[in-house]
Parts: sequence; structure tokens; C-alpha cells
Amino acid sequence: MEAESEPYVRLATMRQLHQAVADLNTARSLADTLQTVADGIVNGLGYELACVNLVRPDGDLVVAAFAGNSAAEALITGRVGSRTSWERRLSMGQTWDELRFIPHTDGWVLLDDDVPQWHTDGPDPRFEDEWHPQDRLYAPMYASGGGADLLGVISVDRPRNGRRPGAWGREALQMYASQAAIAISNARLRANMQRALVRLEREQQALRASEESFRQAFEYAPSGMAIAEMGGDQHGRLLRTNDALCRLLGRPASVLRRYSFADLVHPEDIGTLLRTSAEGGRAELRLGRRDGTYLWVSLRNSVVADTADGPRFLLTHVEDIEERKRHELHLAHRASHDALTGLPNSAELRSRLSARLCDRPNATATTPVEALDAAYGDVDDPDARAHGYEVDPAPGGPYDHHVHSVAPDTEHDDGAKGLAVLFCDLDGFKSINDRFGHHTGDAVLIEVARRLTTCVRDGDTVARLGGDEFVVLADGLGDADAADLAVRLRNAIIPPIRVDGRAVRVGASFGIGWAACGMTAEEVLRSADQRMYVEKRSRSKVHRRAG
Repeated sequence: MEAESEPYVRLATMRQLHQAVADLNTARSLADTLQTVADGIVNGLGYELACVNLVRPDGDLVVAAFAGNSAAEALITGRVGSRTSWERRLSMGQTWDELRFIPHTDGWVLLDDDVPQWHTDGPDPRFEDEWHPQDRLYAPMYASGGGADLLGVISVDRPRNGRRPGAWGREALQMYASQAAIAISNARLRANMQRALVRLEREQQALRASEESFRQAFEYAPSGMAIAEMGGDQHGRLLRTNDALCRLLGRPASVLRRYSFADLVHPEDIGTLLRTSAEGGRAELRLGRRDGTYLWVSLRNSVVADTADGPRFLLTHVEDIEERKRHELHLAHRASHDALTGLPNSAELRSRLSARLCDRPNATATTPVEALDAAYGDVDDPDARAHGYEVDPAPGGPYDHHVHSVAPDTEHDDGAKGLAVLFCDLDGFKSINDRFGHHTGDAVLIEVARRLTTCVRDGDTVARLGGDEFVVLADGLGDADAADLAVRLRNAIIPPIRVDGRAVRVGASFGIGWAACGMTAEEVLRSADQRMYVEKRSRSKVHRRAG
């Protein structure tokens, strides 16, 4: 699971983690949720064994789910460990943020306590970060409100790669434990709500008895709850909200009754809300707070009736997922950006470049009139049909909305504009690295990235391809524009860079390529790279260092 320097592996890990978290929401009961939590550790996070210990009402912890070994599952599932013993374990060993790691050298004192455990003997580690069979790693789960309200503890064993998890693996396990705690809390809440809803459908006497239970479940739910009208002119208007939703949105209940969710949703998410079905509908979107900010929430709808034949209302459960979204965005950014400079990395560069290309060669640029025809009228391209291309509707709409990229004529300036690809290779960087060390070299790369970024427009892309190579994507440029941009970028790079009181200089060689439909991203980059080397060889070494 650990390959800290490979963004592709990080992205794959993020996808596995995202799938494991998504599976938590598919469980139908608390027991299914607990087992799904354990299975997610084994299937998604790369451990061979996982155990979920749940806090009982009396404070002790019971083994509620186990995954990875049927013999161990049969032996310890249902066994109970005292709260005192667990608190002792969670105060020992090494603190990894919210995780607790107890190496085998310290854990021998725990062999005789009453916490259910399963381990095997094994040889001493051959290297520092090798996993020992008697190493212990715990991920505490706390109630969604935070603080010290312990909900349970996830214990894991035997990473499949045989190594102790690094920073990436620890962050993934900690995030998963946080989401598992939310899923367990929500499973308990759903069970209570389902029981309340069943009581609402019984005879009149049972209905009256259940109203108080429903009221308490609604008012004191840790997540936001709302009841809205269904049908009629006031469809969707909020009739009742609980305190948790009022705190979440920073608005009192009297104010919320003036709105519907459609009035509060972010403009970009209105389509998501309208597509969410009333019965069993789920959506993740942003709702506006009183201070003007927006908060990511998960909406889940149910339909309830006031009486057996009375009007129906929409019951909406609103869960705060801002932290999860922030983690997802953080993980996605780390997977697609260079860790040193913060620029888009090679994979992100190729993704952005590929999005501008299609398989259709010799395409012509789209004029404003043609764009209007593509949006509202029939599209018939005789030139495309003459070359054997069928003009079919695009998957995302009734017509092809792709704006084709065309390379300008570099021999005769016809005024055409295109997507310029400027391939930059630093001159003299290797000697700086060799002479002053990687610390100085890294500082030079960071400063070069900053200078390149400040010289381009907001819509342009500056990416680090690797080593001392950078690529700039600039759309809407002619041949002369691209040449002028290369000169400005080179002039921005060549001034001395001060690192630890020392001034160092690098030059830069630029090759200008053009993205055109019918080419692949690799072909576009290769063309710009080749032109860069032609430009580099055309100048002497002294002139290259001078920029």
C-alpha cells in the first residue's frame, strides 16, 4: 500500500479508500455496518486481519466483527475486554496522530490482560520498519461530535507488504476510522428512526404512543433533520428543523421555515438536488450558511405520513461531510500535484492536455457561429463526412460540444490561434545540484516554478514534468505570441536566485509545440521536447547558462 513517491499508487489507494468508505453506506443494519467496517480494512487498506471492538453500555468493549481469519473470528468474536485494559493499551506505545502503535518490544506486558487478541509467533524484524506478528496498531473511533466519547476501537494486524504503515497508510487508516465511526453512529440512528417510522404506521393508539419517540429521535439526533411539505404550491418548504440542523446552517428554526432546500443549495448543485428522488433519495451537495459560506452535506430523504390516509411529508436527514470532502480534495490534490513545487504533475498535465484533444485529425477551429449551431441546430460537417467521419451526437449532449484544437501555420503566420505547449529544460541545474546539494537544487526548482507561474495568465497551466523539466500550456496564442511568451519566461528564470545567502543562476531552453486534434498527449509533448533540444543545441553552453 505504501509507495509515497508514486502519485499513481496514491491515486489507486485513494480510490480503494473511497470505495471502502462508500461501502459503509450500503449496510442495512448495525451488524452489517460493523462487518463492513472490518471487511473494508482487509479489502481496501491492505491488512490481513481486522477486528472491530465496540463499546457496550457498561463501558467494556466487545469484539463485534472480525475479518481475515475464520479460525480467529470463531475464537474471539463476542468476547469482552474491560475498559480499564483498553485504556491502558491506548495510553502505551507510540502516538501516530490519533492512532496508537505498540511495538512487540513493548507489548509483552499485555499478553496476560483480558483484551481478546489473536497473534502468532514470528522472527525478529530484519529491518527497522518490518512488521512483527506481535506488533499492535489501534485506531480509536469517537462519536461524531468529537471529544473523548469513545465509540470503539479498530485493531489491525499483518500489513500485506510486511511493513509498518508510513504517513500515507496512517492517514488512510485514521480517515477510515473516522468515517467508520460516523457510519456506526448513523447505523444506530437509522435503526432508531426505522423503528419510529414503523410505529407511525400502526393503529391510531400505537401511532399516538410513538409520536414522542419520534419527536425525541428527531430533536436530539446528532445530525441535522428536517420535515418539508410534499406537493402543492409549497412543495419543499421546510416545516420543522431540529437543533442540529439549525447549528449546522447557523440559522434559527423560525428563519429556516421561510426556505426550502432549493433556496439554500449552492447554484452549481441545484441540478443535483432536483434529481434527488423523494423516496430513498441521496445526494451530496453544498448548503448555504448564514455567514455566506457553503457547507458540504449528505442528504437522505424518506416519505412519512401524518396519519394512515393523511398528508405526506418529506423527512430529510442532513449529515455534515465537510471534513470528508476536505480529505478527499486533499488526497486528490496530492495525487495530481508535485510535492516539491505544488505544480500539476506529469499525470495531471497529460490529463489536461488529453482533454483538449480528440481522435479527429485535420479538424478546423470552431467559430462562434458554429458553436451556436452546435448548441441549437443540426450539425452537418461535409468535410468530416468526406474523410469518412460520422458526425454523431456526443455522449454528454445532443451535439458535439468539443472545441477542436488546431496548430497554427508556423511558416506563414495566418493569424490562427492554438494551444501552445512550451517545453522548458533548465540549463546548468545539474551542476548546482552536484556542487551545492539537493537542498539548494530544490530551492531553485521552487523559485523557478514561482517565476513561471507569475508570468502566465490565470487560465494557463504550468506543470513540472519531472527533474528540471517544466511544461506550460497556453491557449489562444499565435506563433509570434508563443515565441514572445518563451522569451518572457526565459528572462524571468535567468536572474540570480538566492539560497542560504548564496546567489546561483540557471538558464532555460524552450521548445514550442502545438496541440492539435488527431495527436495524442505523448506526441504533443514529444514534439515540444524535440524542438527544445534543437533550440538548446543551437546555442553555445555559455549562452545557455546566460538564458
